Amino acid sequence: MADEALGRAVPVIPLGSQGIVRCRRCRTYMNPFCTWVDGGRRFKCNVCAMLNEVPVEYFSTLDAAGLRRDVAERPELSCGTVEWVAPQEYMVRPPMPPVYFFAIDVSAAAHACGMVSVVADTIRACLDQLPGDERTQVGFLTYDSSLHFYNLKASLAAPQMLVVGELEEPFLPLPDELLVNLRDSRPVVEALLDALPSTYSNSSSSSSNDSAMGPALQAAFLVMGHVGGKLLLFQAALPTLGVGRLKPSRDNTNLYNTEREPSMRNPEDPFFKRYAGEASSRQITLDVFLAAHGFADLASLASIPRYTCGQVYYYPGFHGARDGRKLSAELTRNLTRPTAWEAVMRIRCSRGLKIGSFHGHFFNRSTDLLALPTCDPDKSFAVQIGHEETMVNGPVAYVQCALLHTNSSGERRIRVHTMVLPVLSELSELYRASDGAATACLLAKLGVEKSLMARLEDTRQALTLKLSAALREYRLLHGAAVRNPGALVYPSSLRYLPAYVLGLVKSAPLRGSGHELAADERAAAAHMLMAAPVEEALAIAYPDVYDLADVGSWGSEEQGKVVLPPTVPASLSYLSSSGAYLLDNGQLLVLWLGRDAEPGWLVQVLGPEAAAPGVDPCTLPLEPPRNNSPLSQRVIHKDTAVREDSEDV
Repeated sequence: MADEALGRAVPVIPLGSQGIVRCRRCRTYMNPFCTWVDGGRRFKCNVCAMLNEVPVEYFSTLDAAGLRRDVAERPELSCGTVEWVAPQEYMVRPPMPPVYFFAIDVSAAAHACGMVSVVADTIRACLDQLPGDERTQVGFLTYDSSLHFYNLKASLAAPQMLVVGELEEPFLPLPDELLVNLRDSRPVVEALLDALPSTYSNSSSSSSNDSAMGPALQAAFLVMGHVGGKLLLFQAALPTLGVGRLKPSRDNTNLYNTEREPSMRNPEDPFFKRYAGEASSRQITLDVFLAAHGFADLASLASIPRYTCGQVYYYPGFHGARDGRKLSAELTRNLTRPTAWEAVMRIRCSRGLKIGSFHGHFFNRSTDLLALPTCDPDKSFAVQIGHEETMVNGPVAYVQCALLHTNSSGERRIRVHTMVLPVLSELSELYRASDGAATACLLAKLGVEKSLMARLEDTRQALTLKLSAALREYRLLHGAAVRNPGALVYPSSLRYLPAYVLGLVKSAPLRGSGHELAADERAAAAHMLMAAPVEEALAIAYPDVYDLADVGSWGSEEQGKVVLPPTVPASLSYLSSSGAYLLDNGQLLVLWLGRDAEPGWLVQVLGPEAAAPGVDPCTLPLEPPRNNSPLSQRVIHKDTAVREDSEDV
């Protein structure tokens, strides 16, 4: 799904009378690497080598080189990525509409931190940008110590709230009108969002931090189960009521470095995994926005997004005035990005190869079929492919990934990616042709998976051993030519891999123990790393460090782009105690000030308060830019440019 995010148009193949052309045996889709025989009447599958008859409607004569004369007219014969319009037999039901259901915690903690108002304002601002046009459906549920449903029928002048106090077996107070067409009910939806921040702020029901999150999830399932869609959960307190209630005692740092340590990173209550399986079967994805001021057991809650291709957003110590901008930006991205609905993904590969394992957030229906209730450009998956007993024949091998999904316009589509890979006879050639960035990303996902089953210390050691084993093997192949016995020998393609792996073992999901990082922060970082594309995973492992004390022309705009400061290696030995640096790991921007930072620089960027006795510069805001300070404006300009680049990715 990354093509739309990068501005690339994917060729769409309309449904013709011949249907979808694919191999009868292995079901590989037509692609540029199929070959033609018998004057174009048959084609040889590039994956399984079977000869297939060409449908009469799809026939074309061949040129002198054995290629079809209509190659330029058919994208599937010239493009590695295409999208087929699927016929009726690829549907088990009519294509679903885009569905967004919002479950919002309105307890005292949610109002006190400002989460409710930020969420309501952002959703209202995004209504015009939701995919699906006139087909889009929305619904709302708020909860504290009870569940609050909303009748959003288009004929109503204002939304009607229906309260359900039964938490053990939640039920729907209305059979319909809890999930409505956005265009028809737009005035009622806007009225609800306008009133939501103030509806519960002074009510007695929100006088405590009680939160019936589990029953709210069950109620949302009852509303959405017949159609599926995205369930967005906004949580601000530890769930304390009903099924799925969580215990503060789960945050036990004494379990680190014991056999029970992995249990802290997995749900204790079977409700969460059971709910995830049921949600996936009904095409429901859960995205979690957690704005908690204390322990909220995100490790348990994140297990639902893990199996439903969802996402986790974590805002520790959330305060609306400070963190509202980040929550609003990430929620806007979530609601407006291109989305594939009710999807399944399958990967096929050449004879002699087999799919070993998948890594990412999905529900595994079979050995090669992944269930993805929704999919978007911010998700990535890693696949390990191994050798079967028979060797791969020929100089190349093929891998084809097919994503069957419904787009936001209601069309059933099949997005097909086809890759051709060289088959090498020498192990040294394989090392030289390897992709160091992709290898580091795969190791990151393997590390997160292992941390769910083993101690962090064992996980870090396992990653280090994988790296050292690979480098040791390469050294055995080429070490004879190295005069220095202590030199590090590696191919140029893997020259940064040691730095990436060392960065991974020091990253938030894997570093230290319970005393160095909060459990919820670790769970959020692990979930993000597991879904991160290559570029984001590398930024987490080895962030960019910009030297803001450099006197160059950075911060100015040239040819429509902001000039960035020079970077320095991400190591303390390269940072000056009198310097100022901006660290960017793709998720956070951290301003690092040396203890001997130049006072004049601090005053220009942070204001005259930075020079006052007893004032810690780290407590001063960077924004807005200080008046009459070009340096402050340059820092803000650069900071904004980096944020926009991260949002585009």
